[in-house]
Amino acid sequence: MSRKIKLIWDFRGEAAAKTAEHHDIHLKEYLVEEKITLEKTGFEIINEMHAIAFIVVEEKDMIIFRDILKPHRGEVYTAN
Repeated sequence: MSRKIKLIWDFRGEAAAKTAEHHDIHLKEYLVEEKITLEKTGFEIINEMHAIAFIVVEEKDMIIFRDILKPHRGEVYTAN
């Protein structure tokens, strides 16, 4: 079983939640346009001034997605 990587975009400020939610829409549109099926995308509200959008990819594909989508950071994904 290969590791999965969670690529993350951070958004901060009063509009962070709405911005992260909107960014998730664009991530999903990209996947549809490119005909890519992935396990998970989404957004999370960390607190009132910080939210993230994310996409989970196979570790072997991480560099391709990183170079195309330019996330702010990444971490090993563990299913919740």
